[in-house]
Amino acid sequence: MTTASMCCFSRSRKLALLFALICAGCSAPVVSPPTEPPKGVTASKSKGEPEPAKEAAQPPRVVTPSKSEQELERGIKSYEEGEYKTAARQLQAALDAGLDVKRDQARAYKYLAFITCVSGREKACRDNFHKALDADPRLDLEPAEAGHPIWGPVFRSVKAERAAKAKAK
Repeated sequence: MTTASMCCFSRSRKLALLFALICAGCSAPVVSPPTEPPKGVTASKSKGEPEPAKEAAQPPRVVTPSKSEQELERGIKSYEEGEYKTAARQLQAALDAGLDVKRDQARAYKYLAFITCVSGREKACRDNFHKALDADPRLDLEPAEAGHPIWGPVFRSVKAERAAKAKAK
């Protein structure tokens, strides 16, 4: 700030600004660099001979998706691109390959339900929604999905049936 602009501030504002700047400097964490033992030597737990250094830590392992997970992602992508027959084959292939994660199984069945509902096969649609909910009972549709005029009511109906059965037990 220039002297001309500082004169516009009252003394109390100047002090408040100064105090804020000082406090901001105080709140910054102080980080000191770690001390390192000489190369080839690590600190020993007991007093005596230093231990030889362990080999450098290995880089973190990159997890690659399994074949079934890759097929699931391809199936969802095909669905989003409007390639429903291809998507159905890929989603079923992902399930057949053995999706390990229940949530992934539920996603595959959900998209299969969408495809079968739109193609007019309501029984298959209901079956796929049942399988999706078997895999992940907490499954719910996104707001845009739930509002779909074809599969939205079917999904709500399947959920209501399951809730009624659970309540009857």
